Amino acid sequence: MRALVCHPQTPCNAVRNVEAQVEKTLQGTLEIGYRIEGDLERVRIPRPRAAAAGERLWQHTCCELFVARHGAPAYHEFNFSPSGEWAAYAFSAYREGLALQVDDPKISVRRSPTVLELRATLREAGKLRLGLSVVIEDDSGGLSFWALRHPAGKPDFHHPEAFGLEIE
Repeated sequence: MRALVCHPQTPCNAVRNVEAQVEKTLQGTLEIGYRIEGDLERVRIPRPRAAAAGERLWQHTCCELFVARHGAPAYHEFNFSPSGEWAAYAFSAYREGLALQVDDPKISVRRSPTVLELRATLREAGKLRLGLSVVIEDDSGGLSFWALRHPAGKPDFHHPEAFGLEIE
């Protein structure tokens, strides 16, 4: 697991730790895991629903994965909600994109009063640059943004500097 750091402009007192990990299997799938620890009674977590594509999932508690092929400006964004909903987008360059048609990623969620774990599985091939991130919505509706690393300025998971992990 790799620690995600909260953007300094978006603190969240309800969460004390956020971690994420990615493993690439021999079958060409990515297995992504997220772990959020804290006082989850003070975090707005979307209620479970049937697995389906959703919209604007990043406006609430949501786990995200950004995937770029090594050396290319194009990238994909995946949103995984604790509700079981997901979204996928294809970008040809920085924030130039549209909805992406993908097979439903497999999402599983486990929750206790202090820990939320979300796992997702999807297909991506090649040498990849990844951005791992989480949006946390607190009980007052405020958002905090967590990532492997943040570029200077406001929170921006799409920025090339936010792609902080490379895998073969």
